[in-house]
Amino acid sequence: MTRYAALLRGVNVGGITMKMADVRDALEADGFTDVTTILASGNVLVDAAEPAGAVKERLQQVLGQRFGYEAWVLVYDLDTIGRIIAGFPWEPEIEGVHSYVMFCSDPAVLAELAALEGELDESERIATGDGVLYWQVPRSQTLTSPIGKTTGRKRYKSTTTTRNLRTLHKLVR
Repeated sequence: MTRYAALLRGVNVGGITMKMADVRDALEADGFTDVTTILASGNVLVDAAEPAGAVKERLQQVLGQRFGYEAWVLVYDLDTIGRIIAGFPWEPEIEGVHSYVMFCSDPAVLAELAALEGELDESERIATGDGVLYWQVPRSQTLTSPIGKTTGRKRYKSTTTTRNLRTLHKLVR
């Protein structure tokens, strides 16, 4: 068995409301074991014998059927999440600043987002990692920054999901 972190996109925002207890129950009913939800923002830990791609497909099918929406999920084993956390390039705990990791399933989209670096002012910064974009932004500017505005567009919602670095630490504990 492998321990996976499933990152659900768009949960409990934009009209898609799910109680994490219901998510857990649906996944357990489908045969996932040791299902744990972290916070109410679509972070789920599961054990499964199959590879990450198969887990992703299964999760999307179960969640879509159970909750009636087009589920989009990224799945990583916990060692990969640990490496992504370790790769964060800056001091993560800065007063008044959010430290994020944006997971991206499409390398072309990741390159597009990385190209926004020239539009950022000195208060915001980004760096690419393996399939991720590391991002620091002042707390009051998350949605209004060039990165926030861009990833809020429909085109990016099917290929990216963002997590606060603190949330990722909770996944690997």
